[in-house]
Amino acid sequence: MATEADVAVIGAGVVGLAVARALAQAGREVFLLESERFVGFHTSSRNSEVIHAGLYYPPGSLKARLCVEGRHALYAYCEAKGVPHARLGKVLVATAAEEVPALERIARTAAANGVEDLRWLSAAEVAELEPELACVRGLLSPSSGIVDSHAFMSALRADAEDAGAHVLLATPVLSGRVVAGGLALALGGDEPAQVHFRTVVNAAGPWAQTVARRLEGLPADSIPPQHFAKGHYFTLSGKSPFRRLVYPAPVPGGLGTHVTLDLSGRAKFGPDVAWVDGVDYAFDEGRAESFYASIRRYWPGLKDGQLEPGYTGIRPKLSSEGQPAADFVVQGPDVHGVPGLVNLYGIESPGLTAALALAGEVVGLTAQAVA
Repeated sequence: MATEADVAVIGAGVVGLAVARALAQAGREVFLLESERFVGFHTSSRNSEVIHAGLYYPPGSLKARLCVEGRHALYAYCEAKGVPHARLGKVLVATAAEEVPALERIARTAAANGVEDLRWLSAAEVAELEPELACVRGLLSPSSGIVDSHAFMSALRADAEDAGAHVLLATPVLSGRVVAGGLALALGGDEPAQVHFRTVVNAAGPWAQTVARRLEGLPADSIPPQHFAKGHYFTLSGKSPFRRLVYPAPVPGGLGTHVTLDLSGRAKFGPDVAWVDGVDYAFDEGRAESFYASIRRYWPGLKDGQLEPGYTGIRPKLSSEGQPAADFVVQGPDVHGVPGLVNLYGIESPGLTAALALAGEVVGLTAQAVA
């Protein structure tokens, strides 16, 4: 490629793809740089594939705003592009009276976030919708759903390339430095190159901080801490008894072991939370015992042997174990002082739901970055 170019987007996960698409459609010349040989190889394809309504995130946070905006945009995009998805709805359940206040807090948070379609359910009403569930009260979120994340990413990539973006796989960013008029990046892969980009968007997901630390001239104190949480998913052998997503009342440290469905109707359970030192997808089958215990609180009919090992995923976290969950960080030059650079840190759930809205946020910051 040329020694000078307009925009580099680092990381071809769902957010990087959405950003590349948005910038290309805005008339920028975009190079999407991905170290793997496939798009969406990590966090974007190792998650629940849930379209979140925006129930849990603190009002006023980026997660709350971009989740709600992104959910509307994602459903519209899937309809327009024929991306497989389903607005299944989600049932949140309290299995004991002392868990009802947690659902009440969720309802208040959701209302503050602009989620207006929640409906309270009695135990009998829950049983009508999902006869296998055991609970004392429920909360129905009709606008929660699921999406084929791979089809979504394929559509984003096609849109980006149709608008002129170049997707360069197996092209890691080895180093970089701040220079006049942008950043100079050293690219590896089969055709190593040194390229001066006018604008750089760091959307490297679990490696966003790693990439940032490689950029000479970026203030080190602008890079937030980096933590990794592994989540295990077990799948259900046989037919699912559920037609909707099922989430128990939240527990300390997470949202509990929830039920999600894929578009074929197969059920999976998870994720749990295991704090790890890096990106490691090894599956610990010994965690099945804790899954059985957690699931049977709301589905007592789960039989021994019905859970099968599924897969794991890694969430890039900005807060560590025991700390409050951190917000997304979308950081432009007004924060770090480097013209032409936008860093995205801690883009975990609801990053898939929020991807299109995140892309719009980045487009605004890149305009500021080159102003």
